Amino acid sequence: MTTNTRLNNALELIACDGEQIKEELQRMLTVDTCFPPGAGYGDFCELMAGLLAPLRFTLQRVSVPETLWRSPDDSAQGERVNLLASLNAGAAENCNLYFHTDTVPAGDGWRFPPLALTQAEGKLFGRGAADMKGTIAAALAAVRAAQACGLPLRFNPVFLLCTDEEGGLYPGIRYLAEQHLFNGHLLSFNGGAVPRIWSGCFGSIDCKVIITGRSAHSGDPGHGINAIEVALPLMNALADLKAQVEQRISAMPAPPHYNGKPLNSLLTLAAAQGGSKGSTIPERFELLINRRYAPEEAFDDVWKELTDCIDRAMRDSRALDVTQQMIGHLAPVADPGGPHWPRWQAALTQGFGFRPDEFAPWGSSTSSDMGWVQQAGIQEILLGGLTRPDNRTHAADEYTTMADLVALSQSILAYLADDFQPTQGH
Repeated sequence: MTTNTRLNNALELIACDGEQIKEELQRMLTVDTCFPPGAGYGDFCELMAGLLAPLRFTLQRVSVPETLWRSPDDSAQGERVNLLASLNAGAAENCNLYFHTDTVPAGDGWRFPPLALTQAEGKLFGRGAADMKGTIAAALAAVRAAQACGLPLRFNPVFLLCTDEEGGLYPGIRYLAEQHLFNGHLLSFNGGAVPRIWSGCFGSIDCKVIITGRSAHSGDPGHGINAIEVALPLMNALADLKAQVEQRISAMPAPPHYNGKPLNSLLTLAAAQGGSKGSTIPERFELLINRRYAPEEAFDDVWKELTDCIDRAMRDSRALDVTQQMIGHLAPVADPGGPHWPRWQAALTQGFGFRPDEFAPWGSSTSSDMGWVQQAGIQEILLGGLTRPDNRTHAADEYTTMADLVALSQSILAYLADDFQPTQGH
């Protein structure tokens, strides 16, 4: 059998594997791994161990110590168990395939059961279908096809199934990277089904401010201290800081849909909670601030600027207490390119049918846990995935399609396969 025939047979096998891909995705979606709280990681680890073992992967369960991930607000609960699955295919080099196993909460507004796979309207609905349990199903199908066709691999695939990308203080991939539990370049599936050369992304900080006043009857306030009202100077100060922050422009190329507008730093008042009824002076007010910072900005400077703003605004307030808590942090990613990018571009062209001239480099002001991987010493990070602008990622009725699952799986297979020889024609 010629090498081209062998690879083509494996690619065709993926196209015929839709029922098993759907069955495995259904099993993944049924396990609730939403963050917060992230209590389902252990169950998901057991499911994935059962799916990977028949493919002859060697499995290692790695739990992040609780002292690292426990958040001040107790939003994170349950063991942070990650699964590292290695396949020794006889290749000289590893390729680490990264997946985060958590999802955002299901939320409201669904037309279909969120923790199940529903096939309707030519789509596959479910929380995590696109972000990113569908990518795990695609990678499993790629390895399964390679083994069924006896296809030699250029890289040993190492699956990194990790916790707490959607939130939290200490993502699982950070712990694996800092403990040097994997080596070689990394292929992250936290991206989209687009012809993109990843240029990096911003960092993200979630800071919660808790303001304590004193409750009283609103008709007889007496010695009451309204926690919401005493926070007004803070919200005004943050609005002023927002205007300053958002003047800062990054050199990172912006996405095509920005239409020439550059990427800039961001500050968002993301949530505000306080009070319960009209007859009571609110005793407590919580404000959540999100700060997106460019790779050109230093974390220490960003954090100091934010906390100094809070301190100044509340210095002379009547509040009984003002507490600041960092409840989430992702480091920025800068210049993730490397020698494997041309092969991955050719593989995406093989799977999705992109034209070579469609590929363009761009970054984003969204964030990723890949910054911690870079800080641990792994620079080259490839990017792919299933996300598209219209597939309602993080919203009700999240979906992917079988066509995209097959295309991503074929891209992964081509990239891993030794028989795949990218040429100018791809």
